[in-house]
Amino acid sequence: MTVKNKKILILVFLAGCVLLGYWLWLSLRPAEVVAVHDNGNHSYVLVRSFPLTDKGKINWWLKNKDILKNNYEVPKPDTDGFFTVVFWNFGDSYKEKGKYDRLCFEDMKSPRNCIDKDKVFTVRFGRNMGLSFTTNNKIYRMKENGQIVKDESD
Repeated sequence: MTVKNKKILILVFLAGCVLLGYWLWLSLRPAEVVAVHDNGNHSYVLVRSFPLTDKGKINWWLKNKDILKNNYEVPKPDTDGFFTVVFWNFGDSYKEKGKYDRLCFEDMKSPRNCIDKDKVFTVRFGRNMGLSFTTNNKIYRMKENGQIVKDESD
């Protein structure tokens, strides 16, 4: 192996280590709840540093659902027990309406009461569907025994 090939191999290895380190840093930092907004039985939770994987998001919900209930009264089921909790990536701050695809909150004064739509996770409960989790267009359901399975119908 020539010296030039060794240098390239070392550079590729170092780049891989940097990428792996960055991914580990992203996946290990704690999620932060920035704010909560309500619209009937729908709750919108604005988060930073939310888990990246489907399993991480579901596990985060299971671990933190009682904290969300106690600190933010989330979820807020309707009279039939149905609820929806949508987790949105907060970004750096609230924004003005101006842009096309923004979600604005009526419980705040304008003009800075909107966020860019960057949904990261949804939790729903309904009588027929039970508890379900939606991540990146994949749906997972919790069975009566607590087992979580991917919905294969989508």
